[in-house]
Amino acid sequence: MNNFAISSLPFKDVICDLANEMNTTYEENCKIYTVVIPARYGHGNVTGIDFDDGLGLIQYNCNFLEDTQIEFSVDEVHPVKFLVCQQGQIWHKFLNEPTRHDIPQYKNAIVASSSHHGHMIGFKAGNETLFTSLELDRNRFQSKISCELDSATKEWSHLIKDVHAKETFYHDGFFSLQCSEILKEYKLYENNDFVRKIHLEGLAYKVLVLQIVQFEDDVKSEGNKTLLRSSELNLLKKALREIDDNLEDLPPISQIASHVGLSSKKLQQGFQEVFGKSVNDYVSEKRLELIRVLLANSENSLSTIASIVGYKSKSYLSKVFKKEYGIQPSEFRKNLLEQKITIDSLTEGTTENTSSYR
Repeated sequence: MNNFAISSLPFKDVICDLANEMNTTYEENCKIYTVVIPARYGHGNVTGIDFDDGLGLIQYNCNFLEDTQIEFSVDEVHPVKFLVCQQGQIWHKFLNEPTRHDIPQYKNAIVASSSHHGHMIGFKAGNETLFTSLELDRNRFQSKISCELDSATKEWSHLIKDVHAKETFYHDGFFSLQCSEILKEYKLYENNDFVRKIHLEGLAYKVLVLQIVQFEDDVKSEGNKTLLRSSELNLLKKALREIDDNLEDLPPISQIASHVGLSSKKLQQGFQEVFGKSVNDYVSEKRLELIRVLLANSENSLSTIASIVGYKSKSYLSKVFKKEYGIQPSEFRKNLLEQKITIDSLTEGTTENTSSYR
């Protein structure tokens, strides 16, 4: 097993220590510090950057040949860490406690050690791992938040104000889809260091905001949670397939949500975040799309088409269709038929003319 010891802050010194432990060097561009993992340990890199007011960001993009653990130990209060595992799996433990917490893909953890106790992060051998640690020095950050915590939950306010680290804090959950999308922007502007530094600082604050919102959503009772988590994206896709396959006799939205394992609020929120529309709007669009296909490619009556798409009558179908397209479905079909006849006639004429030259 590889064991690397880090005994410094801020990230400039963290990266320097890690490079020394690996007997290699590190690079610095516009105060963005990167160590490339030597081939004898695996591959990948670790990048760190400090911003003003005590906020910093470090990302591990790596695959180690052996199980690896990195110990963070410094004789001062450690920052709060927001650990987000985007790929692979890591584990975390406080140095003064025996419990090890696994943090697999799609999960994140908010961790704060007590007093001057440190942390340990572990990586499994042969595991492509991508995880981001957003770190917050609570003491330096106080000037930024001293008048802005009134609306925060009691738990969050207590964590941020605990500048002397009197208590240990650990909270884990699945990070939101929004957080996942923001972290995908990490590699933008790789070749422009100044722009990249500004970009990463904006990204760090976005992630911090989402971590606060997500934590406050986590502590709600299960039925009242609204944030869609990355781990729930497959459930949303399952709901989508269920809607597409059951337009003729569509169950209530609440039943679809329950069947795939989401609350109604989560399902509605997911459709808004991913598709930019409500579930009902999506259903309406799918039905109208299917009506157009059936009018163009079948001889089914309007009553039959209404039944196929889940409408109770052909009159309601006609009303909805005309509202959307400004034309009755019967006129739409007639126009398509006339266009087809015209196209067929032109094709036949072309064929005849071609034959006369043979």
